[in-house]
Amino acid sequence: MRKGDAVPSNAPSWTHLDEKGRLKMVDVSDKAPTWREARAVGRVRMAPETLKRILEGEVAKGNVLEAARLAGIMAAKRTWELIPLCHPIPLTAVEVSFEPDEDLPGIRLQSRTKTCDRTGVEMEALTAVAHAALTIYDMCKALDRTMCLEGIRLVYKSGGRSGTFAVSDEA
Repeated sequence: MRKGDAVPSNAPSWTHLDEKGRLKMVDVSDKAPTWREARAVGRVRMAPETLKRILEGEVAKGNVLEAARLAGIMAAKRTWELIPLCHPIPLTAVEVSFEPDEDLPGIRLQSRTKTCDRTGVEMEALTAVAHAALTIYDMCKALDRTMCLEGIRLVYKSGGRSGTFAVSDEA
């Protein structure tokens, strides 16, 4: 690296950096739109009593899982406003689902996002799970401040030049 260079000459090509090392939004205008899908997962670990209260509808703030579902969907639609350099993407589908797990104990979350566009929807799927998990925490924090958000990660993506990515352990 020469003095004054922001990026070493032998560095891998970083899509979000220009030749001077400044951040930039990736130009996707030459890419063809393709169908793209992504899925992300996560968990909210909590006390058994908190899980019981959620499932029995006994949380003072209301229906925890429906509020979390809506928060996840809304966040996915606004990912481009929350994550620097993300493109605004016309989502064709966003789903957020929950699986109570007494062995955890807690809630397992999954999101699925779809579009037909020039860039992927991985960040939208991850954002949906993260915001749904944060909403569960917010709605139940008066009951259980020991809750832990964990394991938020991408488990599937398809479409685009890089093809399909999938992991077998989805939570």
